[in-house]
Amino acid sequence: MTASRADDPTPAVDTPSDAAARREMVEQQLRGRDIVDPRVLAAMTTVPRHRFVPDAERAIAYGDHALPIGRGQTISQPYIVALMTQLLALHGGERVLEVGTGSGYQAAVLGQLAGEIYSVEIDPVLAEQARTTIAALGARNVHVRAGDGFFGWPEAAPFDAIIITAATPRLPDRLRDQLREGGHVVVPLERADGEALAVGTRRGTEVEWTWHGGVRFVPMTGAVRATPQTTH
Repeated sequence: MTASRADDPTPAVDTPSDAAARREMVEQQLRGRDIVDPRVLAAMTTVPRHRFVPDAERAIAYGDHALPIGRGQTISQPYIVALMTQLLALHGGERVLEVGTGSGYQAAVLGQLAGEIYSVEIDPVLAEQARTTIAALGARNVHVRAGDGFFGWPEAAPFDAIIITAATPRLPDRLRDQLREGGHVVVPLERADGEALAVGTRRGTEVEWTWHGGVRFVPMTGAVRATPQTTH
């Protein structure tokens, strides 16, 4: 994988069985459901998911499930990664903020589809591991740093899109303000009846929401749990 985009050749670090498992994942878990964006399918076919999981999990890296990556965190189910990516509706060239780098897999997928990816991870150990993995794959348009995603990445704003990969009770105002007018945010929002995947569009100081089914994510931690705020 390189930073140039999803039509690049499959990386030499793949074995034939890795590539075959990835193609099977795309055909059965993604194309066989409701993932229809050809660019998303191409990115999911290209990015070597097995490089983002612990060695003990490599044999099941392309299964239809989330996997532990240590530090109490997980790498999301391939379908959820593809769905959230598809909901961002990227066309190429966008500047995207990710909150919750985790393993770095979602950021690497986004790096195949957009111009520049800025990803923030609250756990410095995971941030460094993700940075190392992404760098080894040559994704030069994916930038990772340790920090509380509640505050975003203000010096890189405004963003065309924001993705939050942890469940949060609300979209922080700071993140809304770093999203350009008309930009989209995809986030699992906590509700009284559980978590729901939401897509928001910024309209001035407000965000208009649509809902896309129930999900389950690890919780977003940090200032979002301590800072009172009105939900938009």
